[in-house]
Amino acid sequence: MKRILIADDESHIRRILEFNLKRAGYEVLATEDGRAALALALSARPDLVILDVSMPELTGLDVCRRLKADATLEATPVFLLTARGQESDAEAGRVAGADQFFTKPFSPKQLVEQVRQAVGEP
Repeated sequence: MKRILIADDESHIRRILEFNLKRAGYEVLATEDGRAALALALSARPDLVILDVSMPELTGLDVCRRLKADATLEATPVFLLTARGQESDAEAGRVAGADQFFTKPFSPKQLVEQVRQAVGEP
């Protein structure tokens, strides 16, 4: 079963993503801050990571950069979520190494489909 890590400080976003990804058949790990997300990614080795850009401890951009700098996780797809939809935000995500960038509000169905395209079926 494919493992997806979600990190978002907004509990309702975490719950929506967790529900939809589990319903699609994925194993889901969830946390609310960047430092915990980094630790969990290093220990659990998820198949894909979904990060909110604005989180306590470490931002999603910081976590993304660190994951992409780690030889064992550099190929792991990273999706970023943000409430800000500016082109400069998307560019910052690309520079950090993000594979996809979603602006809130987003379609959970569309995000699950992008997860499926990135890592395959659960």
